[in-house]
Amino acid sequence: MDASPFHQGELEAQALAGESSRGAGIRSFMPDQHRDFFALLPYLFVAGRDAQGKPIATVLAGPEGFVTSPTPNALDIAALSAPGDPADSALRAGMPIGLLGLDLRTRRRNRANGVISERDISGLKVAVSQSFGNCAKYIQVRQHEIMPSAATAATEELGNLDAAASALIAETDTLFIASGLESGLDISHRGGRPGFVRVEGGRLSVPDFAGNSYFNTFGNLLREPATSLLFIDFAKGDVLQLQGVAEVIWDGRELAEIDGARRLLKVEVTRAWRRKAALPLRWGEPEPAPTTLATGSWRQDRAA
Repeated sequence: MDASPFHQGELEAQALAGESSRGAGIRSFMPDQHRDFFALLPYLFVAGRDAQGKPIATVLAGPEGFVTSPTPNALDIAALSAPGDPADSALRAGMPIGLLGLDLRTRRRNRANGVISERDISGLKVAVSQSFGNCAKYIQVRQHEIMPSAATAATEELGNLDAAASALIAETDTLFIASGLESGLDISHRGGRPGFVRVEGGRLSVPDFAGNSYFNTFGNLLREPATSLLFIDFAKGDVLQLQGVAEVIWDGRELAEIDGARRLLKVEVTRAWRRKAALPLRWGEPEPAPTTLATGSWRQDRAA
């Protein structure tokens, strides 16, 4: 009998949710279709671990083909993080890395986790130890265009979430979340209707809808609540990167505040960075996924 691909935190999260999975799609290598898929992408979502040991999420960009797979256990990334990216120092040889390939044109996504085996001036080489696909739920279709090269704007470290940062979060339909244990890192996607993330000062509430029952993120957060969230202004190419402390709400009255929520993720933001026009890409208006349209919005008449 094969050993479970899930660590104890993931199994605990599945038990708390009353769900289970065999994890049949989780492999120790990338199948050919995943290797070919990564080569189609002009951007790649990445989780690293900073000097304090906390996850930090970012996104790398390059021409299609900037990510290649020379072997089933290797990914070569011909890009480095932009100057001022708070995740840059986390992406160094010997450090764990989580990768999410997501093609917003097709709603297809695959994940690969491992260790950075090499970093040089041209990019990163990753030794992949875990690979799996995810379903297309809650992914909004977006078409992109490539912008001319421009000077990179300075990174702003925010003392707290200012009005612009709060507005971006409150209007978003997409976010990315990094989490991990000492043994490795993971980065995942979350989506919903615009406004599905509730902002209350420096505290965010994110509903968790029906998914693949893997509970990779929540399993990590049960054991290590440090997390990082990444938001993109798709019209402007701005990037907002957050670090914080997470709590999972598994049941109770609060779940009734947004239709379709199975659980709630609460994140207390501890650090925030904004990088304007950080991405050389701009996306058009989204086409919501059918699963997104089936979710609800936060109720305005919630009890005090």
